[in-house]
Amino acid sequence: MANRVSVLLTGGTEDERRTWAMVVSRNFLQEGTLVEVRQNEQLAEALHRPRGVVFIPDVGRLSAASQGLIVRCLQTQEERPKLVVGLSGGVEPARGKGTLREDLLYRLHRAHVDLTAEGMRERVAQRRAQLAADEAVRKAEAERQAAEKTAQLKAVGISVRTGRMPSSRSAPRTASPKVTRG
Repeated sequence: MANRVSVLLTGGTEDERRTWAMVVSRNFLQEGTLVEVRQNEQLAEALHRPRGVVFIPDVGRLSAASQGLIVRCLQTQEERPKLVVGLSGGVEPARGKGTLREDLLYRLHRAHVDLTAEGMRERVAQRRAQLAADEAVRKAEAERQAAEKTAQLKAVGISVRTGRMPSSRSAPRTASPKVTRG
């Protein structure tokens, strides 16, 4: 999961495929956030990213032309994001219906994960639980750091309050912190 080989995820639910993509993206976190592509119009911009992870929940919903863009990206771009390409059903039904291009399947054949295989749902559930636990730890650490910063500011006589500033009818204002010296 830590290399640039693109992954084809078949079967499972969309949430299971997304969880897999989120786990993969943790290896590329320093390169940017996970980008999810659901529509043909979003694909070209996402593929032009030099790094990171692009997740396509169901490639069968993209047009043949968009799938062609993925093939060209895999063939020609030296610097490209890691692609995690989902497919709601199996490969053979998609090939039979013509919703998965043969050349795209050929490019993705090196890393194919069937989420309906025995034990895969349990692994995905474990990874989802680990992601949730990691997020809770990250959130708690951010809250701790914010409280620590507020305490430091209070110690030097600066009070920080957040709230909405009075708004006029002509232009709405956004919330901004108020800083006052005590």
